[in-house]
Amino acid sequence: MRVLVHICCAPCFAHPHHRLLELGHEVVGFWYNPNIHPTLEYRARRDAVERYAELEDVEVVYGYYPLFDYVEAAVAAMREGRRCEACYEHRLKAAFDHARQEGFDAVTTTLLVSHQQKHQAVRDVGERLSDEYGVPFLYEDFREGWERGRAIATQYGLYRQKYCGCLFSEWERYRNLL
Repeated sequence: MRVLVHICCAPCFAHPHHRLLELGHEVVGFWYNPNIHPTLEYRARRDAVERYAELEDVEVVYGYYPLFDYVEAAVAAMREGRRCEACYEHRLKAAFDHARQEGFDAVTTTLLVSHQQKHQAVRDVGERLSDEYGVPFLYEDFREGWERGRAIATQYGLYRQKYCGCLFSEWERYRNLL
């Protein structure tokens, strides 16, 4: 299958990329993360994805960075108590839309790698969007390969972030320093 993989960061992309290749799939990455803040953090993560793509010779499609639209939607979702779920949906909608337009056989996401993400919520959003867009969601619990991805990132000297990415997760991570 030709699989579009939504990428949250290079270290989380490494294992799913290798795993999907091992299964015989053609892999194309999709970088779309308007949730990442501040802009220099976004740039560091995008640069790491670009470096990984160059080293691994993998195609990656780079989406735009509509920060203000994302923040506005995130604040509304926070008030409803669904900040993370809304973030997953926002980013995966862009991936499913691209996959449908370009004729991909399936979509998956590196959000399924992290032990810090709400795994079942990511899966639920992916399955719901699969129905909406008519593109299969390729689910696999990639968390078992987290160490593999981390080792590849270390080997390549790739940037590894210290928080999920959004303004709110940055505040949660560092609020003890205030």
